[in-house]
Amino acid sequence: MKKDFFRKSMSYLMVSLAFVTFSAGSCSEDSESDTTTYKDKWANLVNESKKDCKVNGNTLTYGNHTYTVRGEIDYDNTDHTTPTAWVEFTNIPSGYTEFKAVYEGLLGNSVEGTTAMIPMAEEIYARDASTGEKCFKLLCNGDATVSGIIRILKTKIVTSKYSPDNDSYIQRYLPAALLQGATYENAYTPNEPYTVAMCAHANKPQKTSITSDGTVYPIYILTSGGWDSYQCGMEIYRNWDGGFYKVYNCPNAYIQCRNIRGTWAGLK
Repeated sequence: MKKDFFRKSMSYLMVSLAFVTFSAGSCSEDSESDTTTYKDKWANLVNESKKDCKVNGNTLTYGNHTYTVRGEIDYDNTDHTTPTAWVEFTNIPSGYTEFKAVYEGLLGNSVEGTTAMIPMAEEIYARDASTGEKCFKLLCNGDATVSGIIRILKTKIVTSKYSPDNDSYIQRYLPAALLQGATYENAYTPNEPYTVAMCAHANKPQKTSITSDGTVYPIYILTSGGWDSYQCGMEIYRNWDGGFYKVYNCPNAYIQCRNIRGTWAGLK
């Protein structure tokens, strides 16, 4: 009796293991094929055409796209609901070539400009993941920051058979929600020119022991109602030796906002 019981138990165990192994292999293949078939509706806007780049004061022109920085963050201001700095731009950068030119030519020279490039990088990532990831690697202060952002964005704004368009978790319009004038009630249609409005965070900038070689600047992006607080906290970093400002942390840029009413028209 004991020998029969042992033989039967081993048979059941081998069948179970075989089933689990087969199932795991099937899931892996489905996941890989699913991610490679994703095609964003606005992917055709991504290109690496090189255009003339000119800087005139606080405005950069790339081809017929313009980017302007207005004001600056006032860290002595105790009003954390009214913007003191704005970045206005006519279009999302067309690709990494333009993104890099804009970052190194103007926006990367300030906390305000670097902050405004967060929704730009998000939108480029949604259009073309590989190009967007290159933009984040340029914009962020390290690989850990980039991987943390990408890990969320690939599930949050990229549709799949597991998360189709009608899944409320998928919010392709997240980058637009950070722009002035965009609300869930108007289908996240921002004002033009597109504007990122900013003010000082309730916490003043402080040297951080985590990096030990730079300063972290907390900042708010002020939204038009995509989130209840209207304030999305970001952290921008700069090495004490100088150089371009970098994104240190920006989780509020991709957390769940209010679900859209209507159909999102996209960004230029």
